[in-house]
Amino acid sequence: MPNQLTHLDEHGRARMVDVGHKPETERTAVARGEVHMKRETLELIRAGQLKKGDVLTVAQIAGIAASKRTSDLIPLCHPLSLSKVDVDLTLDDSLPGVVITAAVKTTGKTGVEMEALTAVSVAALTIYDMAKAAEKTMRIQNIRLIEKHGGQSGDIVNE
Repeated sequence: MPNQLTHLDEHGRARMVDVGHKPETERTAVARGEVHMKRETLELIRAGQLKKGDVLTVAQIAGIAASKRTSDLIPLCHPLSLSKVDVDLTLDDSLPGVVITAAVKTTGKTGVEMEALTAVSVAALTIYDMAKAAEKTMRIQNIRLIEKHGGQSGDIVNE
């Protein structure tokens, strides 16, 4: 049964999964992604010299706000009451670029993986939007689930 697609009914039609029978448990998820850019663009972000303002703060707020609106963006996601959302942005000279990590927590009947992935995705898009005047060759890459805890499927640690 774990290999079955849960968002399809017996006729192959899309459906929202019924989680009514599940117990409420604490659930957490961590996702990560990167925005790769030229070293010069990274230095502009570091120095706060982009015309649109403080890239990292705006991207952090955008990621948090997006995680809270995941069910509005992804049609079959359940709306969740999130108890905590952290979005961390780290400048990484080795990429060069920005590493985005989102950690999301709730107590509920379904997990928060999509909320963490949405936070990372929108934070990355915000970085791109704010820095595109300086560079249009940035690459959003490697958005993935790092770990999730809680729920019937148990704990998953990918990294």
